[in-house]
Amino acid sequence: MGILFLQGDDLRRHMCSASVVDSPGGSLILTAGHCVTGKRAAFVPKYRTGGSARQQPYGIWPVREWFAYDAYTSNTKEATSDLDFAFGRVVTNGGKRLQDVTGANTLARTGSFAQTVTVVGYPAPAGDPRDRAVRCTVRTGRLPGYQQMRVDCAGMWAGVSGGPWFSRIDEKTGKGVIIGNVGGYNGGGLDVPGSKPLYGRITYSPVHHDAFFALYGDARNNRHDHRADPYRPPSPSSPPFSLGSSRTWRHARLLASGDYTGDGRGDMITVWGDGETTLYTGDGKGGFTAEHRLKPKNATWTHAKSITGGDFAGGNGSDLLVVWGDGEVSLYPDVSRRTGLGPEITLAPRHSIWRKAEQVAGGSFGTTGYVTDLLVRWHDGEVTDHTGVGAAGLGTEHRLQAPNGLWKNASLVTTGDFTGDDDWDTLVRWSDGEVTQYRDTSPAGLGEETRMAPRHGPWADARAMTAGSFDGNGYPDDLLVRWRDGETGLYQATGTRFGRERTLVAPPTH
Repeated sequence: MGILFLQGDDLRRHMCSASVVDSPGGSLILTAGHCVTGKRAAFVPKYRTGGSARQQPYGIWPVREWFAYDAYTSNTKEATSDLDFAFGRVVTNGGKRLQDVTGANTLARTGSFAQTVTVVGYPAPAGDPRDRAVRCTVRTGRLPGYQQMRVDCAGMWAGVSGGPWFSRIDEKTGKGVIIGNVGGYNGGGLDVPGSKPLYGRITYSPVHHDAFFALYGDARNNRHDHRADPYRPPSPSSPPFSLGSSRTWRHARLLASGDYTGDGRGDMITVWGDGETTLYTGDGKGGFTAEHRLKPKNATWTHAKSITGGDFAGGNGSDLLVVWGDGEVSLYPDVSRRTGLGPEITLAPRHSIWRKAEQVAGGSFGTTGYVTDLLVRWHDGEVTDHTGVGAAGLGTEHRLQAPNGLWKNASLVTTGDFTGDDDWDTLVRWSDGEVTQYRDTSPAGLGEETRMAPRHGPWADARAMTAGSFDGNGYPDDLLVRWRDGETGLYQATGTRFGRERTLVAPPTH
């Protein structure tokens, strides 16, 4: 934590506050967007009041480069005030990196508008002649109509802009987890004269959501990919990130899970009724952080019959396998939010036998240790396991069930490691609402059957489901379900019983 001042000015003429944040280069600071100027600035960590440049305990670090959104205008009251944050990259000092000298704070998403934070900043001497940092621990609220939080703290004079909002702080080191920064509407405070009692008390922070972390990613990687991105504010009534309404999710037709960002967290691909296909990036805690469009509304993807994630192509990320209504089977290796679906590999041509495949689910059924197996439920009730599926083809077929009337009624099929022994299991929702699990599916058979939900129960209303590693425990044992009315939920750490339910999309209100 420290101050920003313009090079050439006296240290007591500091303009903003800033904090050191973790980065591979060890040189990033976080401040407010309105603190970025065309003039050269410098950062003084743990500023010593009245001290000369030589007396500052951690030295002075000139800012070499800024990372901020072009869409942001300083001290605006518009929706773009939600973007009042910026990162600065400082130069090395005496051959040392800033983070190695001071340590660094970590960044986390703003989980809700109402929580307890500790706000720290350095008021300019004009507001506080003592020229010392102020600190306030307080409960936050929402600034209505904006993606911003507000607090009521005394002493938040000009100069605290850019100061961190900590959700947790280590009192010994002074480092913590940052979920906000002073800034936002009107530069972070009420538009009232300094003589008014509320001046220097009501303070704002933009929510640290997907736009914030996109910029953080740019700064960490020393690029400016998102600088010119336009700002599309979420609905004023939405939380910091929301999957949307049940009215929208009624049209989610197909779901697939995988690690499509390379961060070890489960993500989700959704194919909608109009053919639009989107990627939702996971937060590793059972929620999602952003939506990325892979395909706009189109006629082709309305013919996707079944989809599944897997590691079929052997690259660095998860792949998407699609069975089309005409029997074509496609593989899209290493899908990501940056490259999209990428090049298509045809595994089976149109009008092939695969037009009779009703559902597919990728899994790891004790063959390679990777998700290279493919479970298939066929139109006549036959069930097969294809091992060694990859870019070269659909692998070796093993029959698990001969054609039969029972499996014609398997309405939804997914796979995951629900029993925790690294051999994946198969979960089926039948047409009558019964749910069963088959433990340790392998080329030798479906495995031991366990009933998880009875016939004619609420599970008859499940319309789409996928399993993945969404909560960060390292196992693909979280079951995500979209219900008939659009409600969508996650059953975390599901075993032979359903895990704790977390609502991702609320049911409709009547």
